[in-house]
Amino acid sequence: MPIKPLFSHGPLPGYRLFFCAVAASMLMFADQRFTRMEEVRANLSMVVAPIQWMVSWPSDLLSWGTVALSDQQALVDENQRLREQILMLSHRGQRISSLRAENAELRELLNAAAQRDVPFITAELLSLDNDPFSHQMVVDRGHRNGAYVGQPVIDAFGLVGQIIAVSAYSSRVLLVADASHSLPVQVNRNGLRFIAQGAGNYQALNVLHVPDTANIRAGDLLMTSGLAGRFPQGYPVAQVTEVVHDPGEPFAQVNAEPLARLQRSRHFLLLFPPPREDVDESVWDESFGLSSSALRSAKKLTASLRAPSSLTQVTEAP
Repeated sequence: MPIKPLFSHGPLPGYRLFFCAVAASMLMFADQRFTRMEEVRANLSMVVAPIQWMVSWPSDLLSWGTVALSDQQALVDENQRLREQILMLSHRGQRISSLRAENAELRELLNAAAQRDVPFITAELLSLDNDPFSHQMVVDRGHRNGAYVGQPVIDAFGLVGQIIAVSAYSSRVLLVADASHSLPVQVNRNGLRFIAQGAGNYQALNVLHVPDTANIRAGDLLMTSGLAGRFPQGYPVAQVTEVVHDPGEPFAQVNAEPLARLQRSRHFLLLFPPPREDVDESVWDESFGLSSSALRSAKKLTASLRAPSSLTQVTEAP
C-alpha cells in the first residue's frame, strides 16, 4: 500500500505567497494614499487591545506573586529604602518650595509671565516592540482618556517620547531612542540649544550640529527647550557622555545617554502642556518675507523719518 503523506498540501505555496504579496502591497498603498486607513487602524487596535492585556497579564501576575511570596526580611529592607527615599524627597520638596517662591518673586520684578503646572494622567506599559530597528511601545491609555497624537510621555527619570497613534483604549509611543525621533534641547548649564536625535539604541542619543567651539562637555544635562511647542520646557532628556573634537571639522561629535529608563519603566505620565499662544503670522508670507501691508507701513515710517519737518522737530528737541 502506498504510504500516506504526513502533511497534505493544497494549492501550490507559490500562489498563496503571490496572493499575500499582492494583498500586502495594496494595504501599504492604501495606508500611504488614504487618510481613512488611520481610522481603520484605530478600530483594529480596539480588537487587539484585549489581546495585549492578556499578554501583559502573566507578567503582572508574576510581579504580584513575587511580592506576595517575598520573605519578611526583603519586605522590611524595601520598606526601609522607601522610607529613606521619602525622607530625601521631602527634603528636596522643602527646598523646591523655597526656590519656587524666590522664582515667583523674581518673575514679578521682571514682569514675566507666570509658569503654569502641567496636568497629566498615569499610564502603564502594555507591550514593547521587539523590532531592533524600531523603538516603540504601547500604553493602556487612549483617546477615551484624553490621549492625543503628539502628546509628551515621561517616566520618573526623564522624557520617554511622544504618542504617534491613538485608539480608544491604547496608544503607541515613539521613544526618544528611535532613529526617526528628534527634539529640541538645551544645555541646563548655559542654555545652549541643539537638536537631539535618537541613535537607534536605548542607551544613546546624538546631539546634532554642535559647533566645535561650543561650550558643552561631558556631564552636561540636556533639558527640553520648549521650542516648536511639542514638549514643555524644563524636563530632563539626557546627559552628555562624550564630546569628540575632530581637527578640521566644523562640528563636534556629541553623544548623550537618555535619562529615562526606556527598557525598564512600566509606569508613565502623559502630559497635557498648555497650548501655545496664537501668533499673528499675517505679516509673513510663505517665503519668510514681509507681507504687502507690513511693507507699506515700513515705507510710510521711512518716508516720515526722511521728511524735513521731522528732521526739524528732532533737531529742535532739547
